[in-house]
Amino acid sequence: MARQNRGMIPATILTGFLGAGKTTLLKRILQEDHGQRIAVIENEFGEESIDNELLFEDRQERIIEMNNGCLCCTVRGDLVEMLGRLAEQKKRGEIVFDRVVIETTGLAEPGPVAQTFFVDDQVAEAFILDAVITVVDAKHGDHQLNDHPEAQAQVGFADRILISKSDLVEPQALEALQARLRKMNARASQSLVHFGETPIEQVLDIRGFNLNAALEMDPDFLDTDMHHHHADDVSSFIFKAEQPFHAERFEDFMSAVSQAYGPQLMRYKGVVWVKGSENQMVFQGVHMLMGGDRGRPWKADEKRQSRIVFIGRKLPRDTIERGLRQCLVSA
Repeated sequence: MARQNRGMIPATILTGFLGAGKTTLLKRILQEDHGQRIAVIENEFGEESIDNELLFEDRQERIIEMNNGCLCCTVRGDLVEMLGRLAEQKKRGEIVFDRVVIETTGLAEPGPVAQTFFVDDQVAEAFILDAVITVVDAKHGDHQLNDHPEAQAQVGFADRILISKSDLVEPQALEALQARLRKMNARASQSLVHFGETPIEQVLDIRGFNLNAALEMDPDFLDTDMHHHHADDVSSFIFKAEQPFHAERFEDFMSAVSQAYGPQLMRYKGVVWVKGSENQMVFQGVHMLMGGDRGRPWKADEKRQSRIVFIGRKLPRDTIERGLRQCLVSA
């Protein structure tokens, strides 16, 4: 699924529920003098335009170049068509930009947007998906997660979670929200942002869809000392094994899992110890799209083990773990 080709245009998906602060963050990224030329695609159904001076309210599609070299454009039709057009214009030298940021509407799940980068050949040849960044409102996040499946999905797909408006809640409420988000998505790191102020490296070049990127999981994920428990539809779990996998059995089983539970699976990623191989095997998937590759060699003093994180909606954890254990062999 993942493509690592050099020369491809990195793309970031920026998502978050209505009022979370996506547009504030985006304005800050565009206005900072960071030396990067960013093409921004804003979903036309978004609750707020980036700026009336930048995005026009009429029905004509516009591409506006800003003082710092960034570009702003609105989607007036198919996302694939817009991405293809930007890639062609860049190739012909008509416009210059280094990367793309797509701001989704607050009522959308980011899954279909992410899949666009793998299922459409034209897009896949020109762009490489870097990460899904999700902004969560600290003050209203709990209620939004309770009431809106889309808000849960936005957390589930995230490679990084930025929590806004933390100054408006008590420390205990913030800690409870962060713990809830960890349970929903074990692999997404969390950061607090104030009026969109966050280091640019917190948003760009995350390499969340890079197979060779480290598999990061929050060390507090298994902390059960919590006062609040939520039966969220979206949750995550980690499978660990200190025995190697039989390669064919593992691939066949994961293929079956992706086919059977693809609509429920949001993100899954793992570093796998395969019997007979001196290299790690790394893989990841989005819904039913799954890909893998040979990773780096195991170090001589490194403990060999497999770690796989699954994030999704009402996943049959026992069934998946039982099947994975049946794919293990003696070391």
